[in-house]
Amino acid sequence: MTTKTQIEILVRSTEIDVNGHVNNAKYLEYLEWGREDWYEQLGLDYQTLKDMDIVTVVAHISADYKAEAIQNDRLRIITWLDSVRNTSMTMKQTINNQHDVVVLEATVVIVTVSASSHEKIRVPDQIRSLV
Repeated sequence: MTTKTQIEILVRSTEIDVNGHVNNAKYLEYLEWGREDWYEQLGLDYQTLKDMDIVTVVAHISADYKAEAIQNDRLRIITWLDSVRNTSMTMKQTINNQHDVVVLEATVVIVTVSASSHEKIRVPDQIRSLV
């Protein structure tokens, strides 16, 4: 069972570039907010993972920009776990605007690492069960 989470944000004036839309780099931050919320909603917040001697590290992001977002748009960031390998997992994320237009689609590869040794470790069963 794939668990999707979502958060909504309001685009602020400080996120707009000289072209009048959200700067492309800002979307990486939006995606991070969505992933952090996913972990927290599923009881896998930073401290819980650290207590398990696990940190998660982004290894790769692929983002397809589909439409622009402008100041005062309400964006919905939807996040879900797509697949799990031995020491990595792939999350999918979309950002939609208030008109349900897809603004961005992303694929994020995350590696699980031991908080103490900094070596790659197996993705824990608590995460594997979410696919």
